Amino acid sequence: QAQLVESGGGLVQRGSSLRLSCSTSGGTFDRHTMGWFRQAPAKEREFVAGIRGSDGSPFYRDSVKGRFTISRDSVRNTMYLQMISLKPEDTAVYYCAAGTIVTEDPQEYDYWGRGTQVIVSS
Repeated sequence: QAQLVESGGGLVQRGSSLRLSCSTSGGTFDRHTMGWFRQAPAKEREFVAGIRGSDGSPFYRDSVKGRFTISRDSVRNTMYLQMISLKPEDTAVYYCAAGTIVTEDPQEYDYWGRGTQVIVSS
C-alpha cells in the first residue's frame, strides 16, 4: 500500500527557512509527478510546487517562485520543499501528493500524505 508521509513543519518567524520532506513507501513514484500543496484555514487547497517524473523539472505557483525549491531523491524515495524567506501568508498545512499527469489541479493527484503544519509568525 502506497504511503506518503510529510515531516519538517513547525512554528517559525517571518524570514525564516524550513525544509519539508515527503517520504514515500509501498510504491514506485519515480515516474510520477510529485507535488506540494497547502491549505490554510477556511481556504481551498492550493498548488505550491511540482516536479515532473519525466525529467525532474520543477514548476511553481507564482507567489513562491524564488523562495521555494522542490527536489526529489529517488535513492531515498523522498521529496523535499526547501522554503526560505517565509511569510505569514505561507502559514498552512502542507501536503505532498503523487499523480500520473503534470498538473496543478489537486483533484488529479492520486496519492496524498496527511500533511505537516507550517506556521509563520509576524
